[in-house]
Amino acid sequence: MRITGLALVPPPSAADLPRVTPELLASVLARYSRSNEGIHTILAKVDPADPDASIDRILKFVDYGHASIGGLTGGLAIALDDVSMWLAYKVFEIAQMADGQESSTRYITLAPSALPEPEALGIPADLAPRWRDVMGRAFTAYQAEYTRLDTLGAAEPERVRVPADAKPAVVARIRKNYALDRARYFIPLATRTNLAVVQSSRMWAQTVKHLASLPQPEARAAADLIRNELLKISPRLMRHSGPEFSYQAQAAAELATSCRLGLERLSSAPLADQTWVHVDRATPPFLSETQSVPDALSTRANRYGQQGTATRRMRVSFAWNNLALAELRDLNRHRTGHRYTPLIQTGFYLPSEIAHASHQTLLDEQLALTRELLTRGDGAYVYSLLLGAQTPFEHCTQADKFIYEAELRTGMGAHYRYAEHLSAALAGFFNQVPEARNWVVEGTAEPE
Repeated sequence: MRITGLALVPPPSAADLPRVTPELLASVLARYSRSNEGIHTILAKVDPADPDASIDRILKFVDYGHASIGGLTGGLAIALDDVSMWLAYKVFEIAQMADGQESSTRYITLAPSALPEPEALGIPADLAPRWRDVMGRAFTAYQAEYTRLDTLGAAEPERVRVPADAKPAVVARIRKNYALDRARYFIPLATRTNLAVVQSSRMWAQTVKHLASLPQPEARAAADLIRNELLKISPRLMRHSGPEFSYQAQAAAELATSCRLGLERLSSAPLADQTWVHVDRATPPFLSETQSVPDALSTRANRYGQQGTATRRMRVSFAWNNLALAELRDLNRHRTGHRYTPLIQTGFYLPSEIAHASHQTLLDEQLALTRELLTRGDGAYVYSLLLGAQTPFEHCTQADKFIYEAELRTGMGAHYRYAEHLSAALAGFFNQVPEARNWVVEGTAEPE
């Protein structure tokens, strides 16, 4: 047995590792899969002074599918500055095998200067002044509520659930979290954010193709910028990233569905919680599951521990009728399985500390703007939504992944609304899998 490391950028202490570009790595491994020569023999044929010639020679020789080879490029990191929160959500929805991070509303106080120009988002020119006014007033409400809640948290510290032994710096941070977590529902979904995503060339090509096929001009502009950047690193494999008819057709169908459902259900009234959970334990008759659920869960020291086949083979679908976009931004990033939302406003969530009636005029005007865009069938309707807009959201995955998400999103420091949603989903799961109850750690999200 012989083990060889291949590095895109080897550390100084590993000078013996061959340094390869992403496409050279992919081509070498493609050749490796069709040869019994061994990796060192293949690397010996590579000319370090002219890696491109080596890539072309190998890829010309090897019959391959570009997708399978693109997956061998390693992690290609792209940082996207100043994109809308909607586009960040869409990238994470599409890039289901990526790792990434986005700027958090919990640690950053946002301002109206973070709004893009309406023409960059494809807001119709006749609605642009109205859009600017509504979004500006939403930011005014956000800033006013944040200031009020921060003051309230200082005056009534029992609201903030600060640990008794917390140091002053920790108290200040938790109090700020308390205020930001509740005021954030007024933040426009159009607000600029930053995100970084790491995935292979194969997945980047699929992501860029998808973005290039969407009706929103911001998505298509982002596709062009990402493609141009990745062409510097993986030029051959990124050629397969242009818009494609099946993607365009499905995007058009999904937009039509969103506009229809959006107009049917559009509301600014808060929507009561409804949670749906479906568990499927079916197994083939020739490969039945013999492990018990307690045996699958009992060996874990924490949520990162390995679960057994009893939960790994169990399918779980769960959905909420009223997930606020503020929560959607994070729950959408749980990568396993499939997630779906029509991204509409079926209600508007505000925490109990904020009086709905005091902001009704703003919410009515925001609702009217959204209705106008939906009536026109315009994909720019997404930019009229605020983070408090409640939308249906469904996630289909396996039980082990669901249990991890539930423990994470109810655990220490979790956002209070995540904890409410996941606790409700756990209750539905326990009704169908009662033997899991004693082995799943449901937290209280304290301190937030």
